[in-house]
Amino acid sequence: MRPPDGDRGQVSVEFLGMTPLIILTLVLMWQAVLVGYTFTLAGNAADEAVRAGTAAPRGEARRAACAEAGLKHLSAAWRGDASVECSPSGYVTADVSFKVPVLFPGAISFPVTVRGHAGAVEEVKH
Repeated sequence: MRPPDGDRGQVSVEFLGMTPLIILTLVLMWQAVLVGYTFTLAGNAADEAVRAGTAAPRGEARRAACAEAGLKHLSAAWRGDASVECSPSGYVTADVSFKVPVLFPGAISFPVTVRGHAGAVEEVKH
């Protein structure tokens, strides 16, 4: 006589039931990483923009150099939603804005804007 199967196959059923929860957890963790990376990119872009802005001559050339440097190191996927604003006064400031992407950059974005701000005193040339 054959013994009853009891709980045979139970692990497979439990794993199939937990798979959506595991995938959802991984997706949420990845999204949290993207939010953090967006903050890092915004801060770095603002720093680069200010660095270039302080070294450039005054006026529109400074504003253009600042904006160009803020976008220079970004890939095309991140550059699409990015905006860089620079103030070319004696104290040069740069504000960079990004939209937070959903799962991967370049497709759709959350309606949340991440901002990076940096400032530096204008370099004096003798």
